[in-house]
Amino acid sequence: MGYAISDQGDAAPLAVKILIAGGFGVGKTTLVGAVSEVAPLRTEEYLTHASVGVDDLEGVSGKSTTTVALDFGRITISSELVLYLFGTPGQERFWFMWNDLVNGAMGAVVLVDTRRLDVSFASIDFFESRGIPFVVGVNCFHGVRDRTQEEIRRALDLDPQVPLVLCDARDRTAGRDVLLALIDHLMAARSRSAPHPVA
Repeated sequence: MGYAISDQGDAAPLAVKILIAGGFGVGKTTLVGAVSEVAPLRTEEYLTHASVGVDDLEGVSGKSTTTVALDFGRITISSELVLYLFGTPGQERFWFMWNDLVNGAMGAVVLVDTRRLDVSFASIDFFESRGIPFVVGVNCFHGVRDRTQEEIRRALDLDPQVPLVLCDARDRTAGRDVLLALIDHLMAARSRSAPHPVA
């Protein structure tokens, strides 16, 4: 059997796994769908009466579906870098899946809704406790910016090194900017941890 040898030396792009996390109804599925260059895989199901009293619908009473496993999408950043996006389920009863989804992840985006910041505390704790770099994307629903970035940082008790980016999860460009902020954050973290040559 013959093999063709490329004289161009094209290497396969680096594949990076990124989690899109946050509380119930903060826009994770929307963000993955907005930025993915392929039709996203979604595992959404309709909310039923069985979820009454189990899922907290305060602030998202118009929501009719929920992610029950994961969302998946892909975005090519450059010829050298491809991101594989895994959206996590937001309800507490599905958090056990995060332990599997986090395997192999280089970093994460934690989406927050300023109307319900408390629903994303667990996501931040999850990545902090595992030492996984993350950025916070503040999903400004309908362009509403009712808090300053400093107020959001204080409310979330964010480390000063954690980037915070305002966005609209429905907008492809805004979603891409959040992902680029994460890539920059990952590169900065890597350069900080790299050993410095002795002079």
